[in-house]
Formats: sequence, structure tokens, C-alpha cells
Amino acid sequence: MKKFLLTASMILGWFCGPALAQAASPPPDVIKSCESCHGAGGNSTVASTPRLNGQQEAYIVARLKDFLDITRETPHATYNMWQVVSNLSDDTRTAVARYFAGQPPAEPSPGAQAAAGQKIYENGVPAQSIPACVTCHGARGEGRGAIPRLAGQHSDYLKTQLWMFSFELRENNVMHPNTNQMHQDEMDALASYLSNN
Repeated sequence: MKKFLLTASMILGWFCGPALAQAASPPPDVIKSCESCHGAGGNSTVASTPRLNGQQEAYIVARLKDFLDITRETPHATYNMWQVVSNLSDDTRTAVARYFAGQPPAEPSPGAQAAAGQKIYENGVPAQSIPACVTCHGARGEGRGAIPRLAGQHSDYLKTQLWMFSFELRENNVMHPNTNQMHQDEMDALASYLSNN
């Protein structure tokens, strides 16, 4: 019996080993392509391009899949991402996500409106039916699972995404109602609290 189990495990390792290795290590050319826009290690230096370093792995995987459906995304995002992700296998997308999730994240560098932003983040704005962001995105904006890390993201990127959600220009059934009563100054304050530019 021991001999059978050893032989079976060797056969499984022989067949599955390459696939597991591919999932664990994304192809260098794919990472190089991602980093050409998102920066070394995913630490983007362009305000309109999101940082991927330290982002939640499950969120990156979900976003990469979302880009395959051009009806879910903004034209700018679709133009830049659809062709890139349509050529990647599921295993490669997972490996890419794991790579960037494992990079050291950028930490927030609170701006002038950070105090107001923290209040909204932690308590919401009940009068406008805006819930507390902390409920889903975590105590320090770290996110969890398919819910993204917000801490350390670019201010301009955060504000643009909030605006896109509020006008339903980016598909998300949770974020639409959470942002459609949000004013621009509240978006600015949240970004000031969470971002790092």
C-alpha cells in the first residue's frame, strides 16, 4: 500500500508540478508588461494608474476577470486592459495577482482634509445614507478578500473611482448606492485620508 501511495504521488507530481509552478510564478514577460504601466512591484507613480502593490489577491483576480466583460468597465479602463487580460489564462491571472499582492504596500500619507475623511470613513454620513467605509474595507483601509485595499492608493485614482461609481459608469452593485449621494468634497476628504501621493 505504501508503495502504491508513493507511486501515485510521484505520478501526480509529474503531471501537476509544471502547472503548480506556473501558478506560483507568473511569466516574467507578463509582469514586465504590467509594470510598464503600474510601476516596479506595482507601485505606480502615475496618479491615474492604480497601485497594485499589497492589493488583495482575490480583488486583483476579480478585476482582471471584470475586464473581460467590456460592458462592466469604463472606456478608458477597457481600452487599456481588455487586450492584455484576454490573452492570459486563469492560472496566469492568479499568479499575477499573487505576485502583486505579495509586494510591500504603499502606506497612506494623510492630506489636509484627512480628519474629515477619517470621520466619513469610520462613521459614514447617515443623513445621506452613506455607510461607513470601514465596515467593508477594514480598520485601516487594508481590504479583505475581493474587497480592495484603499490605503496608500493615489488620491486622483480614488476620487475618479468614487465619481465613476456614483454615476454608475463603473459596474458595482454595492458601490452604486453607497456613493450616489456623495458630494465631491466628501470624495476629496476620503481620498485625503486614505491616499499616498
